[in-house]
Amino acid sequence: MSSNRRSFLKNIALGSGVIAASPLMASENSAEKDKLNFIKKSAARISAMNFNMCGYAAPRLDKVRVGFVGIGDRGSDAVERMTYIEGVEIVALCDIRQAAVDGGQEILAKAGLPKAKEFVAGDLGFKQLCDSNQVDLIYIATPWEWHVPVAVAAMEGDKHAAVEVSTAKTMDECWQIVEVSERTRKHCVILENCCYDFFELLTLNMVRQGAFGDLIHGEGAYIHDLDYWLFNKPKDDKMTDGAYTKMWRMHENKRKANVYPTHGLGPICQAMNINRGDKMDYLTAMMSEDFTLKNKIEAKAKVDPFFQQFVGWDMRGNMDIQLIKTNKGRTIMIQHDVSSPRPYSRIHLLSGTKCYAQKYPLQQIAFGHEVADEAKMKELEEKYTPEIVRRMGEMAKKVGGHGGMDFMMDWRLIDCLRNGLPMDMDVYDAAAWSCITPLSEWSIANGSKPIEIPDFTRGAWKTNSAVELTLKGGGTTTVRNIQL
Repeated sequence: MSSNRRSFLKNIALGSGVIAASPLMASENSAEKDKLNFIKKSAARISAMNFNMCGYAAPRLDKVRVGFVGIGDRGSDAVERMTYIEGVEIVALCDIRQAAVDGGQEILAKAGLPKAKEFVAGDLGFKQLCDSNQVDLIYIATPWEWHVPVAVAAMEGDKHAAVEVSTAKTMDECWQIVEVSERTRKHCVILENCCYDFFELLTLNMVRQGAFGDLIHGEGAYIHDLDYWLFNKPKDDKMTDGAYTKMWRMHENKRKANVYPTHGLGPICQAMNINRGDKMDYLTAMMSEDFTLKNKIEAKAKVDPFFQQFVGWDMRGNMDIQLIKTNKGRTIMIQHDVSSPRPYSRIHLLSGTKCYAQKYPLQQIAFGHEVADEAKMKELEEKYTPEIVRRMGEMAKKVGGHGGMDFMMDWRLIDCLRNGLPMDMDVYDAAAWSCITPLSEWSIANGSKPIEIPDFTRGAWKTNSAVELTLKGGGTTTVRNIQL
């Protein structure tokens, strides 16, 4: 067993500098069960890397046959975006709801594309799709609990997996996707759209070109008042037609952790070359009390008996914060709040020895005390806008998806597969960014004690190459001639 893995397991088990057995956590606590289960299973895990998926270029595909699992709000939007990309064949649609699949078929028909094969067979209907020989890529936009089961089935079925955020919910799931991806040599890509937002790409290229000097600190967040979506009651008895099927997002609010860390964390990790020259060493986390959710539930239950089922739940607090230290001495702060009346923000802040940039609440760049004026900002954009934005930016804005970043993400995914290029976001990113959820849960449950973040690359981070987002060697995929 590598010294890194051995040290990590020892520290978790014995509490050496990180989380120890604590009276703060009762035996039935879900965080404690997750921790103990991980320790038990880790002893039998492969201690050395089976195959390094960072920088791995799978055999190129002239056509990428895509099967979608989960055709809800995110999934249906993804189906529509893919209709614009040449080299894509949408061959399968899978959901537990026939109505959702019907909606996907309508999108294909509107785009003048052939009808896709349907897989509607309950919660496990995706297995038949993953076992078929008709698909190259499984695009997963299900509720979070199904992300890893579907991704693993896809890779075991000799298909690449692209998974909505967050990819994994538990530490065991994080290791599972890493090991299966390495063994099968199939990509498990985390669909972190924020890495393709225009300002994030601009600042990433500035970092790559040395404009920031040495990065010192980064901040990211997911601050989004989800009041409407959390309380969007299903209209049918099976609870399948609300914003979140079976109110699954409300159920996730019982977990006292950062359950959605990757929007803020992903772009910072790319800028800091996490898993590619640096790694996250440890974190500490804390959470406020709940000042809103319980009160809203009780108020709604008084006028609608449907919400009575949620009364008395021990809900997560409003704001949770994680502080992360990297191996090279950098710091990262991540925030998460979905229940306070605040404006939307991902923060996206990078601070270096030469430059500073922040997107929320204002988009600004500075090289000292003075923020760059409009003319300077235009100069920086002309100099540092990366090739992917110059090539696809205007088309992405027309197609849409959070201002175009969703389309940019999907286009880049397909272009990499068609040109045999390494993925911008690989399975180690999926694991490292997602593991913040269980690690924050353990730290919060133990009085904000620090806890080590495992090295999913098992030492390969020291020699892995940085993310390349300039279209070098690629960019051949075009878009269909469809009226926007």
